[in-house]
Amino acid sequence: MRFHLTRFAVATRFALVEHGRNRFALVLVALFVPLWTMLAVTVLPETPAPMRLIATGEALSLPGNEVTAISGALNAVTLITGFMMFAATYSGSRFDRRLAMAGYPRAHLVLAKVSALALVSAVVAAYATAIACLAWTPRQPLLLAAALFCAALTYGALGVGFGSVLRREVEGMFAIVMTSIIDLVLQNPIMSSGSDNPVTRYLPSYGAMQAGTAAGFSTSPVPGCLAIQLTWFTGAALIALLGFRRSTNTALPATAQIPGPGPGSGKAVLPSPARALASPAAVSDTEAH
Repeated sequence: MRFHLTRFAVATRFALVEHGRNRFALVLVALFVPLWTMLAVTVLPETPAPMRLIATGEALSLPGNEVTAISGALNAVTLITGFMMFAATYSGSRFDRRLAMAGYPRAHLVLAKVSALALVSAVVAAYATAIACLAWTPRQPLLLAAALFCAALTYGALGVGFGSVLRREVEGMFAIVMTSIIDLVLQNPIMSSGSDNPVTRYLPSYGAMQAGTAAGFSTSPVPGCLAIQLTWFTGAALIALLGFRRSTNTALPATAQIPGPGPGSGKAVLPSPARALASPAAVSDTEAH
């Protein structure tokens, strides 16, 4: 048990350090979220927008600026979390592969990424909810935070998947931006007259948008919407897991042995995970063989 906890703690620490180095993402969290929310509330008109909340069956007339603030908050947290997880996965894929080659358990690496994703999503969602509560008064702040958290989880998992399979950084950034824009614009009644179209039920953040709208303008609990969003997260996490497995599938098993440098020198075991962490060059030599 201590072995597993140690490996998990080390992998999680490396994942969090990688996120901490992403200064641009931290600036986006600090500035983009409040800027987008405040502009939506103060600049956009309060013209009522009719919308049928599919989750509860209610026909609502929503203030245009406030419903846009909800979709804007979702757009902000999904973009930022997706960017952070994509950047960490894209830049750290080679390091993960070296660790796997050195025998580091891939299960611990995956759990570390999930833990880092959950922590990042929780922080970003809590911050966005606090900003929303300062700008206007949602009726169910905790439900709004849960909706933002689940949406961030989903796009974070998509970011890991994109980072594992796409070969260039610009491809991943474009994929995350376009997915989030199409997803949320079609569900905003201010920008789309078909926001209550049945097709929107198949969009990645449908559950979060329904839960967020209910949190802002209704007192009805909508646990089913959060369950839908967590289902999307599960699907995205499976895609990310397959992508991670693919990116590390060249790793040799931990018990593999390679020939020594000369005749009669016997066999040399692959370097241990601890040695790989301390000296990545040693693993590079192993890759060369």
